[in-house]
Amino acid sequence: MPDFNTASTNQESVVIVGIITHNQNENQLKEYLDELAFLVDTAGGKVIKRFVQRLAMPDSRTFVGSGKLQEIHSYIAENDIDLVVFDDELSGAQIRNIEEVLECKVLDRNNLILDIFVHRAQSSYAKTQVELAQLQYTLPRLTRMWTHLSKQKGGIGQRGPGEKEIETDRRIIKQRITLLKEKLEIIDKQKITQRKNRESLIRVALIGYTNVGKSTIMNLISKSDVFAENKLFATLDTTVRKVVIENLPFLLSDTVGFIRKLPHSLVESFRSTLDEVREADILVHVVDISHPNFEEQIEVVNQTLNEIKAADKQVIIVFNKIDNYHSVAKDEDDLTPASQENITLEELQQTWIGRSNDPCLFISATKKTNIPGFKNLLSKNVKDLYAKRYPYKTFHY
Repeated sequence: MPDFNTASTNQESVVIVGIITHNQNENQLKEYLDELAFLVDTAGGKVIKRFVQRLAMPDSRTFVGSGKLQEIHSYIAENDIDLVVFDDELSGAQIRNIEEVLECKVLDRNNLILDIFVHRAQSSYAKTQVELAQLQYTLPRLTRMWTHLSKQKGGIGQRGPGEKEIETDRRIIKQRITLLKEKLEIIDKQKITQRKNRESLIRVALIGYTNVGKSTIMNLISKSDVFAENKLFATLDTTVRKVVIENLPFLLSDTVGFIRKLPHSLVESFRSTLDEVREADILVHVVDISHPNFEEQIEVVNQTLNEIKAADKQVIIVFNKIDNYHSVAKDEDDLTPASQENITLEELQQTWIGRSNDPCLFISATKKTNIPGFKNLLSKNVKDLYAKRYPYKTFHY
């Protein structure tokens, strides 16, 4: 099993595959495959090539069609590829059919995310959540185990309990799922009690797309030491810290990042983690302003908030990574539509972003730019909530 910090000579070579449909245009697919490549890198692999197919809809048997599959097979055979990852969810039958043609290990986006979660989970609680999600993913795909492949050698997609169940029947997996759910219910009750004990304090939750800088902001504001790096899903376990700004105490939590096409089983398994979001008084929505499709990432987060019934919360939008924002000044006669390539940060702040009903500000957590302004905005919102909740109480700390 390769370590996430393995030298590049030991990295698994990976091919990624996506399709262009009427619901997903070429530009969108490029962005999705960029993210998929980042997921592969996070899992310890190296993307060697991308394959793109244009279809009205995914092929029910092979996802990309037999012709494209033969093209991929030829490339795999010529370049000794270890793994093929598809950007969308595959059925058990599709994975089996694809593997028979490619004679290579095959994963879909969901399984890749689960594999990353296996490695990232640190606490017993997070490990239990991930194991449950893995087994729920594996259950309908028991027929797709790779015992018939000569190139089987472990690696990405081979970590954790979900992949050890090759000889285990459906009944035993269902029993294990039941036990894990019962274990999570017990822990959930304990966490509910913990949260009730903190009800006197205003609760603030950092939310956002994965890898937007939430943990870095958490470390700055709370003076804690939350793990942060330029990888997807660096944080799985929710961290809660008591913070005092201008003699005003509140609880700040750093939550797992959201991502497009997030497996439903993961959302369900991490429901207690997401309870920190549901029960927060204020949500600080952190956005990577330097990302070319940050607006779509905002929409993914908003959709997830709707799914977990937390869309009615008070929100502060924080546009992070302004130090990475790059643009070229646009000529007056240039009729090209505005984009990050031709609109300055100052101009961007005058668009819908600056006119949003939600409070917002622009910072760089790594460069510590405008952090005092962020703290002031945060303390003002916390103070206003305290005044509404406890109108006759004075706090002394």
